[in-house]
Amino acid sequence: MKTTVQDGWLIGGRKLKSRFFLGTGRFPSPTVFLSALEESGAEVITFAVRRINLDSYEDDGMLQHVAGRKLIFLPNTSGASNADEAVRIARLARAAGLGDWIKVEISADSRTLLPDPIETLRATERLAKEGFTVLPYASDDPMLCRRLEEAGAAAVMPGGAPIGTGLGILNPYHLGLIAEQSRVPIIVDAGLGSAVDAAQAMELGADGILANTPVANAVDPVAMARAMRLAIEAGRLSRLAGRIPKKRYASASSEPEGRLFATEVREATT
Repeated sequence: MKTTVQDGWLIGGRKLKSRFFLGTGRFPSPTVFLSALEESGAEVITFAVRRINLDSYEDDGMLQHVAGRKLIFLPNTSGASNADEAVRIARLARAAGLGDWIKVEISADSRTLLPDPIETLRATERLAKEGFTVLPYASDDPMLCRRLEEAGAAAVMPGGAPIGTGLGILNPYHLGLIAEQSRVPIIVDAGLGSAVDAAQAMELGADGILANTPVANAVDPVAMARAMRLAIEAGRLSRLAGRIPKKRYASASSEPEGRLFATEVREATT
């Protein structure tokens, strides 16, 4: 069977082709952002509701430049410190016409910006019951991610490392467990630094990647957007292809007795 990465996937009943979600903050200019968006192939963009004028979000310095494009908006609740605030932000975003997708992002620690697991779970459960397509940002805790799925999350977004650190995937074992146990898409979000981290996440079994800082703050954001897109494709293809098992000792790559292949096709004898 031919292995391919050109397979679609579903979130909240919406079929997507791209597995790259792109954040909109910190880019040097709208022009650079639009070029990076083009190179990324992303169909979903995320932004903080708190920085949008909800009375006229079309006039936002970044969003006005994507008018007319076939994109899914994923507003996030960045700045919320508890479930009540996150729910209020989500309702405001939907009422303003930004859609019913929401990224729940709740942090009570300004130094680490790590997600609050209890408040995130509470907000996810409430918003899912109100009909939102909820994508909660969470820590890489397999049990928490399971609980978020049970609470109605359409996808779960565990972080590879704290937001904006660029440290990459600090706990690949946990991310592998989360991907293995989940029945909803897993999108690795936060802490990635470069394309190699995106490829690793996909090889671990993630369904997609969300990145902002590693693209927007790169020396060349447009080139990094393309690199991340290609890394996501390569990582998923590698996952589907199936890596060789790790061994403690060396083994020769050539076959014994001068054979070229592990399995030879011999002529049938009659």
